[in-house]
Amino acid sequence: MNTSYTLRIALIVSLGGFLYGFDASVISGVIGYVGTQYNLTAIQQGWVVSSPTFAAMFSMLTAGTISTKFGRRKVLLFVAILYAISAIGSAIAPTYETLVISRMIGGLAFGAALILAPLYIAEISPAEKRGRLVSIQQLNLVIGLSAAYFSNYFLQIGMEGSSLLNETNIWRWMLGVEAIPAILYFIFLFFVPRSPRWLLLKGKSEEAETVLSKILEPEKALSEKVSIVESIKEQDRQPNAGLPGLFKKNMRLVLLIGLIIGIVQMITGINAIFFYANSIFEQSGVGTNAAFAQAVLVGITFIVFTVISMMIIDRFGRKPLLLIGLIGVILSLGITTYGFQQATFKLTKGSITALNEDFDASPLSALSDQVFNSDLSYKKAVIEQIGRETFGLHQNKIIEAAINIESVMVLVGILGFIASFALSLGPVMWVLLSEIFPTKIRGMAISVIGFVNSSTSTIVTLVFPWELENLGNVTTFLIYIVFAAIGFVLLAKLLPETKGKSLEELEMELVK
Repeated sequence: MNTSYTLRIALIVSLGGFLYGFDASVISGVIGYVGTQYNLTAIQQGWVVSSPTFAAMFSMLTAGTISTKFGRRKVLLFVAILYAISAIGSAIAPTYETLVISRMIGGLAFGAALILAPLYIAEISPAEKRGRLVSIQQLNLVIGLSAAYFSNYFLQIGMEGSSLLNETNIWRWMLGVEAIPAILYFIFLFFVPRSPRWLLLKGKSEEAETVLSKILEPEKALSEKVSIVESIKEQDRQPNAGLPGLFKKNMRLVLLIGLIIGIVQMITGINAIFFYANSIFEQSGVGTNAAFAQAVLVGITFIVFTVISMMIIDRFGRKPLLLIGLIGVILSLGITTYGFQQATFKLTKGSITALNEDFDASPLSALSDQVFNSDLSYKKAVIEQIGRETFGLHQNKIIEAAINIESVMVLVGILGFIASFALSLGPVMWVLLSEIFPTKIRGMAISVIGFVNSSTSTIVTLVFPWELENLGNVTTFLIYIVFAAIGFVLLAKLLPETKGKSLEELEMELVK
């Protein structure tokens, strides 16, 4: 077995995950500047953030089927081009509308990449290494997340005393940096082979043998080829191998499992944390620069626990990691919720005077020394005094001026949530999806689940600013806790274990 060759392929292909992670978290540092510059409403801010995942729904729905026709690698090359166009277009976008369109182009790219990378890696991976190799996609994703947080942080602190960076253009630099890894991704993809399972599906037996011989020992390569060919022939004998086949009676279990895990991964709020990390930390009153620094901790935590997950997923199995992770998600979000629930808000004459440096805060004198026990009541009172537009432009400083909160508790809860997700829902979902569906409809099946997953993400990230504004921090995080608990119950009952089994063995076992 040529482990180094397979690992090298997996690392290159999963760079699409790095670009997704970068795009997902870079917006957390951008949205505050864009919202102020374009005077965006809460829903408009949500749309800037969620527009890529909205576009990703459609590429996820079609990427698997297109890759079955044209090949996994060829579609990934096109994905890399779209990433570069999106990064450059976002950086130079002259209006809110053009920014949204540019980000939607990026969404088309990462939607396809999220589907095709784990699909491709599973198809070139030996059964005993598949969980770890597919998890590289998640590792690259979280490295991308961290890279964006670091990039944002250094640009943020570099703005002080810089003639090149200012509050008007810094967000353009944050978005434009992504073009560099996108171009590198395009170049590196020329150094990976086509999927052997796809080659055999298309009757390209000799090329498939060549690829398999580089991945496996000669005897194992031959038996693997025979097993794949037999699996394809069996599926050819069955009617409705396309989309109708996914909804046949014998596919109900794997389809239900896929839908549950696809929804649970996003409905517990992970992308709300990633996309709005800076805003969440600013809600705890730590200030803008400290919020950028704490966002860096989010990225580091994600990397560490993703590596741990990769090391143990083929030893402990998929199901135990998922269930342990969901318990951690529930407990961590509980800590975060409690931290926000204990917060109080009180403006003093001194804090109002300090706010006067940024805007006319004199109307807030009417609230001086009043104590508010929730962020909702405080925000409502402030808006009544200075108006929604002024509050929107200076919200973070207005909260920082009045809040009394255990910000460390909020930080610990968020980091605990990230750690639990990175250990379980993050990498395990893509491993499972690459394993449980038959070869002939795997691309299309993962596309359908990816569409549902991305739809859920779009809704969560779109409404998050509205939730904070209208429901408050406490209720928002309580909603995520409820969904995590429901997911735990369903997966504990329905999810089988897949570790250590070939894709063909799993097909025989699960598709009945």
